[in-house]
Order: sequence, then structure tokens, then C-alpha cells
Amino acid sequence: MKLLKMVFLIGAVCAANSAHAVSIHGEAGAKWTNFGVSFGANEPGFTFSGNWAHNDNDGDVASLGMGWNIPLGSVLVTLGGKTLYLNPDDNDEGYAVAVGGGAQLPLGDHFSLYGDAYFSPDSLSSGVKQYGEANAGVRWKVNPTFSVDAGYRYLGMEGKDGHSDNILADGAYAGVNFNF
Repeated sequence: MKLLKMVFLIGAVCAANSAHAVSIHGEAGAKWTNFGVSFGANEPGFTFSGNWAHNDNDGDVASLGMGWNIPLGSVLVTLGGKTLYLNPDDNDEGYAVAVGGGAQLPLGDHFSLYGDAYFSPDSLSSGVKQYGEANAGVRWKVNPTFSVDAGYRYLGMEGKDGHSDNILADGAYAGVNFNF
């Protein structure tokens, strides 16, 4: 727990040095919600994040992530990982370490495409056989502090020891972002 607090502290200090470093976002799909906070997500360098996803029928996932944003031309590529607390309804509660990344591609001044994916195999997860998530969408930047998202999210856990799979998200969503 001390390590997680230290990661957030380092993230807050690093992110405080750049404009629009903090992003608060929320998403809602047909049967799920997701809330998150990111530090430095749209700037080159370190990025830190925290998320909580909830589905009334399939459980919850909370995560803390850290990555490195690399500008490649106009594309911002992120490589990183997450530590996750898994609380599926049909499996044992557990933890996972997932690796992955994403990319953001601006389409002019007001629109961008984005996507990311993270995966944790059985060897890096407990309570479930494996964990996976993927997200892709389009973002409309209404003004410098507010944007609207539309996309598709998948977030699932494969059952272990005879337990069934839990799919927290698998479908389209709408979301909002506030950047400070």
C-alpha cells in the first residue's frame, strides 16, 4: 500500500509541472460505469492513473496505473502497466498486474482517436485465470477543459477452478472528460 501511495505522489508532482495535467473522466455503458483520474495522460513523459469500473451483475475492478508517453509524430503512444484489485461476482476476489499500452491520434484541433489494451495472464493474477481490457473511441474536445467521448470498451476476467467468466463491460459507451 505504501508503494501505491508513493506512485500517486510521484505522479501528482510530475503532472503538476505541465498544463492540463489532471484529467477526471467518467463513462457509462448499458450495464456498467467507469470513473477515473489521470495525471499527465496527454503529455509526453510519465503518466499515472486510477480507475474504478462497476457492473451490478459481474462485480468491480479498481486499478492504479503507470506509463510512459512517447510522442511519435502526431501520435502519442503509451507503454505501461496497472495493478488491479479484482472483485468479480462469480470468482474469488484477487489481484492482478497487467501490462499494455495505448495511443492517441489527433484529427485536427477538436477531434482525436484513442485506444488502449491491458492484459494479465494467470501467472500475474490471483482469483481469476486471466484479466483483459480494451478500449477504443473518438473524443470531441469541446473546449480546453471539457471533452466528450464515444467508444467501445471490453473488460473481462476468465474464471478459474471451475468458476464462470465475468464480463464487466462489453459494448458502446458515452463519456465525459474534465481537464485541469
